[in-house]
Parts: sequence; structure tokens; C-alpha cells
Amino acid sequence: MTTKFNDALTRHGTVEFERTFAASVERVYAALANAKARADWSAPTDSAILVYDEEDFRIGGRDVFRCGAKDDPRFRGVTRYLDIVDNRRIVTSEVVDEAGALLGASLVTVELEPEGSGTKLRLTAQVASFGGEGMIEGTKQGYTGSLANLERYLAS
Repeated sequence: MTTKFNDALTRHGTVEFERTFAASVERVYAALANAKARADWSAPTDSAILVYDEEDFRIGGRDVFRCGAKDDPRFRGVTRYLDIVDNRRIVTSEVVDEAGALLGASLVTVELEPEGSGTKLRLTAQVASFGGEGMIEGTKQGYTGSLANLERYLAS
């Protein structure tokens, strides 16, 4: 796949989040590890959708998904699992394209640790955007909404 954007437009950004959930580490990890569960909570808004076409949660595995507006999930993503430590850490790489044009690539690290009876989650996404700042800001907004939905999912 080649990008239609000029390499001179490449931007880099790091997006970091820290959240504490009123759920056990095992429950939070299960919500992250299971593609059906992720599809339930990870769309960042009520008007968005995330659909998994392939799922393979293991080191070396990959997920293939589509996302975007419910009536037009035109963005395609491929997540590769680089490192998984059960109930502790998930490290992935991800590329996102639209109609074959590469929009961005990222390295994402999710770390979990017990905090009282709950779980502290740290998420760091290092993003390379090939079409300006939009992909970095979109990553920030997407994870903000997704993590809020994860909190509601865990509370239900």
C-alpha cells in the first residue's frame, strides 16, 4: 500500500491516558482481550461503529477492523499484537487507511495494575500521521470516548 500524501506532511504525536476503573484487573483485561467486548465499548460516539472482520488476540496475531460513521465505516485498520502479558500489558502496532490511502501508524501500549479493588489503566499511543495533525487529534478524541465507554461497560 502506498500513501497519497506527501512525506513532508508526516506529523508525530504521543497521546497518553490514565484512568482508574472500579473493576478488577482481570475484568478490565477481559474487556480488552475479547474482540466482541471491544466492539461493544470501543466506538467513541453513539454515531460511530467499529466492526471486526478478523480477530486473533495472541502475540503475533492480528485484528482487522472497519470503523467510522455507522452508515459509512470507511476506515480500515490492522492491529498486530507485539507483546501480551495476561492481566498486565498489551502492546500493539496499528495502521489505518481510507480507500487504500495510508492515514497513520501507531504503537500502542496498555498497562494495567491493581489499585485498591479497582484497576489503573495507562494507555500510550505514539502516532505517525501522514496527512497532517488530524490523525493525532482523532486518536486523542477516539481514545477519550472509548475509555469513557469502557468505564460504562465495566459498570454494567
